[in-house]
Amino acid sequence: MKYAALLQQALADKEVYQKSVQRLKKVNPRKLDDLFHQEHTQVFKKIDCLTCANCCKTTSPIFRDIDIRRLAKRLRLSEAAFIAQYLRIDSDGDYVLTVAPCPFLGNDNYCGVYEDRPLACREYPHTDRKNMYQILDLTRKNMEVCPAVSQIMQTISKKVV
Repeated sequence: MKYAALLQQALADKEVYQKSVQRLKKVNPRKLDDLFHQEHTQVFKKIDCLTCANCCKTTSPIFRDIDIRRLAKRLRLSEAAFIAQYLRIDSDGDYVLTVAPCPFLGNDNYCGVYEDRPLACREYPHTDRKNMYQILDLTRKNMEVCPAVSQIMQTISKKVV
């Protein structure tokens, strides 16, 4: 299935997967982590983020203070100048990018600040982390952004009925 088709399917089946999330919340947390980690490994053998980069094109990571310091240093800007040039505070009080796509995303889908990218980018799409039960709602939302997450959730939802 093509990446765009996976995202369209996730959007079309939003309510179905919201119900799946409720079922997944009842699964033993350790078993749930194992399911996600196994599927994450399998899916990322097939999906190449560089051919998609939809996350970088449509959403913003949260920038923590340490991310701001690291990127400001790399770009040879003061932290205040970096914030003024690239960031805004969202409704949750977090620093996020002012624009999409990410200003550091190249035409070739490579990140221009990859070595110094924010933690949120490093960990995205979060499907290989521990305690997946804590972020199942976020994971459901990420199905609409990341075709890998969409495929992971589709497979896991079928396994846990």
